[in-house]
Amino acid sequence: MSRFRCHMFVCINRRDEGNPKGCCASKGSEAIAAALKVAAYDRGLKGIVRVNKAGCLDACGAGPAAVIYPLNVWYRGITLTDVDEIVERTLVQGEIVERLVLPTALAPAPMNPAPTDPESVRPPDASS
Repeated sequence: MSRFRCHMFVCINRRDEGNPKGCCASKGSEAIAAALKVAAYDRGLKGIVRVNKAGCLDACGAGPAAVIYPLNVWYRGITLTDVDEIVERTLVQGEIVERLVLPTALAPAPMNPAPTDPESVRPPDASS
């Protein structure tokens, strides 16, 4: 069992000015992350929901970006005015704020699941 019901990771990545990938920090993500944490605590979610600062989530071009697990929902273009809605609707009620959802085309590709066949992960025989 997980210690928290869910985790929210907010990108606070900082890149050099003019980097074509963009940068969530230059779009206010550090203040947004701090506000999300305070709002979650104020709503009584301390110890239930964890709001973490994160490095690059590979979505800075659409940032500020965040991901919430285990919902596996990605938000983009978050502003300080979105904070209370995200906390109430997503972290409290488990609803998705559709207007903030990162389009699938921009979301990082999911990882391939781990192989379930033990033979597929066995190291090659050194005697061969």
